[in-house]
Amino acid sequence: MIDIAGRDVDVPLSASGERQAEALGRWFAAMPEGARPNIVLSSPYLRARHTAALIEAEGGVEPAARTRVDERLREKEFGIVDRLTRVGIEQKYPEQAEMRARIGKFYYRPPGGESWCDVILRLRSALDTISLHHSGPEKRVLIVAHQVIVLCLRYLLEGMTEAQILAIDAAGDVANCGVTAYSINPEIGRDGELQLRTYNFVAPLEEAGAPVTTRPDPPVAAR
Repeated sequence: MIDIAGRDVDVPLSASGERQAEALGRWFAAMPEGARPNIVLSSPYLRARHTAALIEAEGGVEPAARTRVDERLREKEFGIVDRLTRVGIEQKYPEQAEMRARIGKFYYRPPGGESWCDVILRLRSALDTISLHHSGPEKRVLIVAHQVIVLCLRYLLEGMTEAQILAIDAAGDVANCGVTAYSINPEIGRDGELQLRTYNFVAPLEEAGAPVTTRPDPPVAAR
């Protein structure tokens, strides 16, 4: 079992996480006028809100931008397997370990928790909200969230299959404060479509001398 005294939602940023967020904020701040984010959406988890606040404090967003918390951007919920490692699940809930192995991580829903598909369903709603309220050439949206959220957003925005997104997940963890960015490509589709520009981009951290870490959020070991 992963030793977390309280709720995962209340886990704070580590000292390394603070340095990473500050470095990312300075990188955004160095962007030319009209390029920095002017809409900030954050997971309600403490570490995500703190990351967004540090980015803002470093001048990484437009002055008028204020962080809006959206619970649909929260981390995947793990239910009864929360805080358990893979070995812990096999020992405490062998039937759940067997079910997960049979169904696969994309569709497996632990009792009281969520599958990746459940996360994707709430993210569809979040994307609809962004499209309705924050679309347009002058809107630059920064989302501060978690590894599964980043991956599920890629699945949605790029129209991936289960196999494609799980292959990306298997290739490596999403780095803390790694940047995944999209921009409108007017040459795609009738009205232009979002196109991936960068994934897991950590140069801002490396340039600032901040540590680059890929250790997942604590419960991710149970995925």
